[in-house]
Amino acid sequence: MAGHSAWKNIKHRKASVDAKRGKIWSKASRAIIVAARTGGADIRFNSTLRLAIDDAKAVNMPRDTIEKAVKKGSGDLGGEEFQAIRYEGYGPGGVAVIAEVLTSNINRTAPEIRMIFDKNGGNLGVPGSVSFGFVHAGVILIDRAAAKEDRLVEVALEAGADDVLEEDEVWQVTSRSAVLPVVRDAIEAAGIAVIEAQVMWVASSTVDIDSERAAEITRLVDALEENDDVQRVFTNANFLE
Repeated sequence: MAGHSAWKNIKHRKASVDAKRGKIWSKASRAIIVAARTGGADIRFNSTLRLAIDDAKAVNMPRDTIEKAVKKGSGDLGGEEFQAIRYEGYGPGGVAVIAEVLTSNINRTAPEIRMIFDKNGGNLGVPGSVSFGFVHAGVILIDRAAAKEDRLVEVALEAGADDVLEEDEVWQVTSRSAVLPVVRDAIEAAGIAVIEAQVMWVASSTVDIDSERAAEITRLVDALEENDDVQRVFTNANFLE
């Protein structure tokens, strides 16, 4: 997977997410509910649930709130039924955009997503219209100062990772989504601190974006992330600095 870079997009997304803390717990809770409903409540056998809980802990969600979400997903408590949907389209400058959604009402969400694209210089496409240009993979980010390359490569590949890349100030470890928790555990067990670990859409190739166009794309991404049903947004934009 050489050449698949995620760090710049993650930095931009983090800056946006940090400004929306009020909605983070709600979205994290939905992810836990859906993961538990789909794969069961035992994180030993449900890597998606394990990652969803890790994400919830990373934003300081209380343990009882996490446990409540797991119980809703497993059927021990009542709750809304959420459907996972992926919306794909193009933003300003032809940048490819993928929005992952968890919704209890697709008839409400679909026109909202279309309107967001339309109002922000984009066009909503059909399923598969842009995802062919991305790889769905596990991505682990590590500060470059936290690990020597040889040691990190040895630990990561032995645990099942596919590649280790040097990207700006971080190491980027990629893997199949199913083995991401195993790779992360091995890296942390080796005493190497992890910045972030998530399953994401990584662009196979990127579009260079200058500062003016970056502002337009950021407005589109921000508008999508403001929607309660949108969990995460990915693009193939390479923000030039």
